[in-house]
Amino acid sequence: MKISARNVLSGTVKAVRKGTTTAHVTVELPGGQVVTAAITNESVDDLGLAPGKAAHVVVKSSDVMIAVD
Repeated sequence: MKISARNVLSGTVKAVRKGTTTAHVTVELPGGQVVTAAITNESVDDLGLAPGKAAHVVVKSSDVMIAVD
């Protein structure tokens, strides 16, 4: 896989929850952190996403914000 995004995290799909049109895919990273992405149900099917499958989380954003209390 080649991609221009610099923020690629590899992990394992833990859960796929499909809604009417959008699915929430939860990926666990090696350190135990969890990332959830909202993608279309069609993309879930096209990618063959299912619990236990290896996946890459790609973060592409023009802005990154940090907040504290």
